[in-house]
Amino acid sequence: MSLEPETRAQLIETVRRFVREKCVPLEAKVAEDDLVPDSIVAEMRSLGLFGLSIPQAYGGLELSMEDEVLVCLELGQTSPAFRSVIGTNVGIGSQGVVMFGTEAQKQAWLPKLASGEVIASFALTEPEAGSDAASLRTTAIRDGSDYVVNGTKRFITNANRAGMFTLLARSDPSKPGASGISAFIVPARTPGISIGKPEKKMGQQGAQICDVVFQDARMPAHLRLGAEGDGFKLAMKVLDRGRLHIAAMCVGAAERLLRECVSYARERRQFGRPIGDFQLIQAMLADSRTESYAARTMVLDAARKRDSGETVTEEAACAKYFASEMAGRVADRAVQIFGGAGYVADHGIERFYRDVRIFRIYEGTSQIQQLVIARHLLQSVE
Repeated sequence: MSLEPETRAQLIETVRRFVREKCVPLEAKVAEDDLVPDSIVAEMRSLGLFGLSIPQAYGGLELSMEDEVLVCLELGQTSPAFRSVIGTNVGIGSQGVVMFGTEAQKQAWLPKLASGEVIASFALTEPEAGSDAASLRTTAIRDGSDYVVNGTKRFITNANRAGMFTLLARSDPSKPGASGISAFIVPARTPGISIGKPEKKMGQQGAQICDVVFQDARMPAHLRLGAEGDGFKLAMKVLDRGRLHIAAMCVGAAERLLRECVSYARERRQFGRPIGDFQLIQAMLADSRTESYAARTMVLDAARKRDSGETVTEEAACAKYFASEMAGRVADRAVQIFGGAGYVADHGIERFYRDVRIFRIYEGTSQIQQLVIARHLLQSVE
């Protein structure tokens, strides 16, 4: 649901002030502690950020895709760890319930997700199944009125905070590939579930990922999302929205880096002049501005098409591919513009350089986006 222009402007300004006044000053501390402070999480709850994409009937803000993208453009202008706190509730953790849930499932879970009372995680990736999601091995075998789950999920964002998992598991091992996969809501306190230690990562400290191990974990059949065998379809629909969300985050990060670069280029002097006077510095600034503007335009165009009811699988893949690669190039130029100062921790440029690297991997690697785009082109009818 699109917001009225005045309401949208107020929301964007509120998020912008929250990011710049509350989050940016804490970036270094969050990276050092590997933890987003409870006070920030509480403020995110009060702002309604956990429920951006959840229908108003269940306590959320029910933003359109365009409005969600505009919020993400602001959230992207600080450490991605802050956005990660709400990211799974807004995107991949909740949207399976929004799109495929029964009314009873929605009533039971969406109000808690919208308020932030419960954190959702999306349990798809496995030790032997990442980009090739159809090869997952975790099983959910029907046993009377229950399903019994066995297997291991890997690199699951917010798993150690989760109150529920949207789980993708193979419910029919006799069917290869995507056709045997179903989706489930799994309460995190279900006996038989254990959570591994948070991984040590290259970047995005404060956003934690863990293994989730299922050992004879029983869940009632009424917690299945959609029909048996619809799990892969659910995952792909959820990822379309998630890829636009991540693409917007990439644009926000690039815009923050560019703002830092412009400020530094005005102040830093070499050979008796600000380095911004030198044409090779200007070229890097111009390239970064051009690419970030192009990515912003792509993301907003795809979001508007989705809001109008179009299928945007190809456009979402294009936006995520271009924006994530763009953010990496902008971060690299930022280190170059800052020189030695960009390589040390004081300015935070090296932290952003590490933080944005994961955008080219999760919610579909750049190579998966290329495959999605190419397949749509080859299958299209002139």
